[in-house]
Amino acid sequence: MSTWLVTGGAGYIGAHVARRLLESGRQVVVLDDLSTGHRSFVPDGVPFVETSTNDGAAVAAALRDHSVDGIVHLAALKYAGVSVDEPLRFYRANVDGMRALLEATVDVGIEQFVYSSSCGVYGTPAVVPVTEEAPLAPESPYGETKLIGEWLVAATATAHPLRHTSLRYFNVVGSGYDEVTDTSPHNLFPKVFAALDAGERPVVYGTDYDTPDGSCVRDYVHVGDLADAHVVAVDRIEAGTSLRSAYNIGAGVGSSVLEVVAAIGRVLDRELDVEIRDRRPGDPAAVYGDVRAAADDLGFVVQHDLDDMVRTAWSAWRHNVDD
Repeated sequence: MSTWLVTGGAGYIGAHVARRLLESGRQVVVLDDLSTGHRSFVPDGVPFVETSTNDGAAVAAALRDHSVDGIVHLAALKYAGVSVDEPLRFYRANVDGMRALLEATVDVGIEQFVYSSSCGVYGTPAVVPVTEEAPLAPESPYGETKLIGEWLVAATATAHPLRHTSLRYFNVVGSGYDEVTDTSPHNLFPKVFAALDAGERPVVYGTDYDTPDGSCVRDYVHVGDLADAHVVAVDRIEAGTSLRSAYNIGAGVGSSVLEVVAAIGRVLDRELDVEIRDRRPGDPAAVYGDVRAAADDLGFVVQHDLDDMVRTAWSAWRHNVDD
């Protein structure tokens, strides 16, 4: 039975990945500094190391102490808009943290690595759906740090034995477990849910884009489907299968913000009156991914539609807020 370290495993996405790895029969160790994660998201009985990936000595000790065989690296600062205001903090956490983690990986002799990257590496794509071969032109410090992370993993694999791949996420939503919910103040679903709980109107930024209904179009993927993709990537790496350096992980279709709001109203069976505001600077009209490579190599097929995403997200939100 192999053991995998999940960095950021107390976060919304990381906790799902950790649980799906456990369900696959593997042992899991979670490493998280709890800057945005929640200790309660870590399942009972799973070893927990409270530290940052920037602390290379602590990471190396965790790898040795728990006889770790591979790493899934999700720990990072997120949110492109925030990174514009705090670029050095993002570079310190995401780039310096990756460097320290990889140094520990090499020192301990770990040879298996799955990296949580982002569709932010593409910036505003000229063509959608965007493929992995599209130009990489991030438009925020956050996107830059995720791309540099991919470069660091690839460079390390050139110099040292390291089987690896990077998974470029699109917009991750929903929940696979009621006790694990998205608590981000920046993501669409929790922003709408929080507005509804406060008796306020959900805000939509811009309805004058060149899209079917004028609102931004994004690729929303259920967090359970995303977590399952990690497990398959781990399967393939453990089997020694040669993988591409990066894969898009999304639904492969675009949904507009107004379509998401309509789905929330439909699932919750309530009329939603939205507040329309001006566009936010830098928001591209449409970004969604071509996921054929993940389908071919990882057997990736989404299992949840938009209504499922809303239903599971709302159930987890209510479970945590009402508690």
